[in-house]
Amino acid sequence: MSRMEDSPPQSKSWSIHTRREITSKYEILERVGSGAYSDVYKARRRSDSIIVALKEVHDYQSAFREIEALQTLQNCPNIVVLQEYFWSDDEDAVLVLEYLPTDLGAVIKAAKKEWEDGIGVGEVKRWMVQILQGVDACHRNCVVHRDLKPSNLLISDEGVLKIADFGQARILLAPGFAADDGHIQSHEQPQSFQETVSQPTDVVPVPGGQLVHERKAVNVEECDAEPDEIRVKHAPGDIDKDSVSHDGAASCLATCATSDIEDPSQYSCSYEAEDDVEDWNGSLTSCVGTRWFRAPELLYGSTNYGLEIDLWSVGCIFSELLTLEPLFPGSSDMDQLGKIFSVLGNISEEVWPGCGELPDYKIISFGKVEKPIGLESSMRSRSPDEILLVKKLLCFDPLSRATAMELLHDSYLNEEPLPVPLSDLRIPLKQGNQDEDLSVEWNDFKDFDSDSDFDDFGSSTFITTDNGFSIRFS
Repeated sequence: MSRMEDSPPQSKSWSIHTRREITSKYEILERVGSGAYSDVYKARRRSDSIIVALKEVHDYQSAFREIEALQTLQNCPNIVVLQEYFWSDDEDAVLVLEYLPTDLGAVIKAAKKEWEDGIGVGEVKRWMVQILQGVDACHRNCVVHRDLKPSNLLISDEGVLKIADFGQARILLAPGFAADDGHIQSHEQPQSFQETVSQPTDVVPVPGGQLVHERKAVNVEECDAEPDEIRVKHAPGDIDKDSVSHDGAASCLATCATSDIEDPSQYSCSYEAEDDVEDWNGSLTSCVGTRWFRAPELLYGSTNYGLEIDLWSVGCIFSELLTLEPLFPGSSDMDQLGKIFSVLGNISEEVWPGCGELPDYKIISFGKVEKPIGLESSMRSRSPDEILLVKKLLCFDPLSRATAMELLHDSYLNEEPLPVPLSDLRIPLKQGNQDEDLSVEWNDFKDFDSDSDFDDFGSSTFITTDNGFSIRFS
């Protein structure tokens, strides 16, 4: 049955319509987006008629992370504003966010399909500057977003770009912080649940089913460290159980060759189940971020990554902003790596010291790419300075990637033509689903939207082994 706005609630995802504490303050106008973990509604605040976005989050941990990150980043100009939120024992969290009508994906789509002259250099630079300012704010506050992509970069009517969707974000432990084993709490009790972050957080219930986080003392010097000085520490309370996607990166080990990637029906892979797929020892998960923007260390199963994974994503976004096409549109994790290697060449200890220590380095095998395409060919219509800017981000070695602050001072963004004023930016009307990734036309990349590596391979044979299982694709 199709869901209509005037229909009665049919599932928990529509419980927002029955919650008096919300509907008494907000008139729900329409649902504007839907994702795996949330539904987003356009609403009008009854007290002053201001339009807001109500984000109903169905995943407990995702809601907690988003609230924690947005509270940490409050007053940052290029981060979406969290105005208030509602949370009770038996209901989903509902976040009240500023309403932003469009996103960078819509800009790219409009430039590709509607604007004869594409996106001007001054416009591109203004979008880049705003993205970098938002990422710099995140990283200076020890927040790694983990899912940066054009559709998560929302835009106001005035042209202000703001990073949104922090459901996969984490606040990293800066050097010197020690984890407390007592921070793991039951998911049954939202009022007392805590996730280990850079400092303990008390969750205090207040009237109306809302929550307020009271922060204890923060080590400001540690959290204000330059982004490339901050590294992930494993915290016992840092559970990623509910955020793991089902694309095989964290739970499967695979061996394939790049020559096979373009025609997945012609090759076979052997998968073994790992012990402790859901790591309860505090490790980060490698299964985060939309595949096309996912850093290679994540594709190789790393759980010891840092802020640099966001910088790789920014490099992919910049390339798409410049060419209006996705740079690495992989149809599976293996195909994703294959597309990266076809452009940048293979990884090795020479270009990425320490890559041999990646969890899946010895398990994922690719044939040598003798003549990688190179970014110059992939971004054929762009200037050397623009290509160089992207190169500074798309480095295999995470420690070689330029930080957001370094790029804000890059000569490319500070020379003629300068970034245009916000008032000169062209803002398209948002069409369709607010959560839909409009950075590409999906008809051009059929079947690439699946998060499962298995879905792309056709029929398969499943065989149980002593160590796990194997799957052969025919």
